Amino acid sequence: MKTNRRTFLRATGVTLALPWLESFAFAKAAAPPKRAVFICTALGLHSPYLYPRTTGAGYETTQYLSLLKEHRTDYTLFSGLSHPDQGGEHETERTFLTAARNPQQDGFRNSISIDQFAAEKLGYVTRFPSISLSSNGTSSQSFTGGGVMVPAEASPSRMFAKMFLQGKPHEIARQKQKLADGRSVLDELMAQAKLLRKNTTIADREKLDEYFESVRKTERDLREARAWMDRPKPKVATDQPQDIFDKTDMIGRIRLLINLVPLIVQTDSSRVISVVIQDHLAIPQVAGVESEHHNLSHHGRDPKKISQLKKIETEILKQYGNLVSQLKAKKEAGGSLLDNTMALFGSNLGNANAHDPRNLPIFLAGGDFKHGRYVAHNRQNNTPLSNLFVTMLQHMGIDADQFATSSGSLSW
Repeated sequence: MKTNRRTFLRATGVTLALPWLESFAFAKAAAPPKRAVFICTALGLHSPYLYPRTTGAGYETTQYLSLLKEHRTDYTLFSGLSHPDQGGEHETERTFLTAARNPQQDGFRNSISIDQFAAEKLGYVTRFPSISLSSNGTSSQSFTGGGVMVPAEASPSRMFAKMFLQGKPHEIARQKQKLADGRSVLDELMAQAKLLRKNTTIADREKLDEYFESVRKTERDLREARAWMDRPKPKVATDQPQDIFDKTDMIGRIRLLINLVPLIVQTDSSRVISVVIQDHLAIPQVAGVESEHHNLSHHGRDPKKISQLKKIETEILKQYGNLVSQLKAKKEAGGSLLDNTMALFGSNLGNANAHDPRNLPIFLAGGDFKHGRYVAHNRQNNTPLSNLFVTMLQHMGIDADQFATSSGSLSW
């Protein structure tokens, strides 16, 4: 009997919680899903060690690119990309995934981030529509359409438990009750808002209609979240990671987060993941480093500081290489996870020493694009980074001709 993915999943009741199996290849509808991973190192990369002098496929290697030499044909390096109308020193950390203009101004309100935009379009096709991770605390780069930050998960152990540990019956029942209570609150708020609508102006009614739509979306989310609670979580042959609480072990903490990503995509627990690498406010455990990462990023062209900064950025770039290696090693539908996973790595600062948000360092690996090139856009008149975001959305099958400040899509 021919294996049909739809009937198999309906019979087992686990829907998309399974890894993508080779036996699904018999069915036409069994093409693996497309995923997107967004990784930002918030303190930039020292550009003299990064960019080649020549462009195209024949670019010469650099000190930083030599760290990724085994993946040369798996990624594309871009320069000359940025978000327009940025500024405000480190305020651009909040807009790396949103492209909202003027984050430094009073009264600034953020807009939806690319990961949340994609998650909304995809819906609850996975247990987690999106996952936001941070190397230090709950601050993330993920924002809702209302400009509200989505808290990041900084504990790899807790994130692993949410994804792969089933939980005891009483814990599941308590969580279901919380979801039911949430719906009850929404019902009460909706009833009050409908009464209020009868005695309001046209302008206020429009605002209330927006509110109603927001409530309806939240109701759908609660309903979908509850449905996933009745489905078994995927099992993985990996032990639950032990959190690193020592902030000086910055690289160890980053490594734990990066190691979660292949598990997330292989089990189809989420198709949209963001990871932000932040300042740990401590001297990192990297040989030869004697100052905090943030202080070294403001090196003032001091050779000794730049030398130490290079050591930190080298270790961070190695973790990106580690992610690409893991995605390449895991097989899927005649290819690898990397073929179906776009892994973007970059920064909100092109020159952290000067707080310059132009000419951002951007890598894109995987996604079955034609890679192996250095693509340099105009360094004086940058191309919107959101153009690349549009290309990524379209590659995921999302109907989007524009995102934020984009002027089109990006091809190379």
